[in-house]
Amino acid sequence: MDYFVFRLERGSDLKDSIMAFAQDNSISSGAIVSAVGCVSEVRIRKADGVNEYFEIKDYEVVSLSGTISEDGPHIHIALSDVNLRTIGGHLLSGTIVNTTMEIVIMKFNKYKLTRSFDEKTGYKELEVNINE
Repeated sequence: MDYFVFRLERGSDLKDSIMAFAQDNSISSGAIVSAVGCVSEVRIRKADGVNEYFEIKDYEVVSLSGTISEDGPHIHIALSDVNLRTIGGHLLSGTIVNTTMEIVIMKFNKYKLTRSFDEKTGYKELEVNINE
């Protein structure tokens, strides 16, 4: 396993920047280990799997986790506001970094992560294979 540590600056699109970093560093199978920072705009998919939530408001990122596969990411985010109200969901493009975001990604060398459509869930679901 290899680890990558990087920082995003104000105005960066969180999801798009993570995926660009993964592509630039040949991370086709990995996991987000840690993320610390804040956002000023939030775009997430709600738990119903259909509807989106968008808000222009300052939030601290209290959790960001997910997997990166050659077929795309699956990333969830939890955010806390000034009143300690916490929201979360499936991270979408359009979530914008406020002052900073520090991210650690672990690249898997042993595993090859892919996604394929699962009729039972209606989504592209993770498949894990061993690299030989």
